[in-house]
Amino acid sequence: MAEIDGVLRELLERTGASRVTLRQDIPGEYAFPVTHEALAPGVASLKEERTVDLRTQPVALEIAAGRQVVQDDCASAYDDPAFHRMRETYGGLAAQIVTPVMPDGSVKGIVSLHQLGSARHWTDEEIDACRASAARVAELI
Repeated sequence: MAEIDGVLRELLERTGASRVTLRQDIPGEYAFPVTHEALAPGVASLKEERTVDLRTQPVALEIAAGRQVVQDDCASAYDDPAFHRMRETYGGLAAQIVTPVMPDGSVKGIVSLHQLGSARHWTDEEIDACRASAARVAELI
């Protein structure tokens, strides 16, 4: 859907991050596959990535509870070895904002803003922009 792609592209441009993804809950599919994404030049896509089991990831557990996760430095966020394998699989994930998409009060999607390579401090404006983008996506799905 072009409208969703536009929301993600706008968030990417506004923040100067590396990647923005939308994962959606699709019955019968891999747990929350990436259905849409916006990528900075040279950044790899996650659309076909199926090796990370999100159901056991600490961030996904927070999202399932309806909470936004903001991490300025993913390297120090968790001691969980699976989380650090995911960081590498995702291209050196260094910082992220992960926001639930909840059109009816339950999690139907996940908007993730990724910074690859080095940690960064997310501003209140960037955090709010992620919430606003997730709300816009909720209206579109």
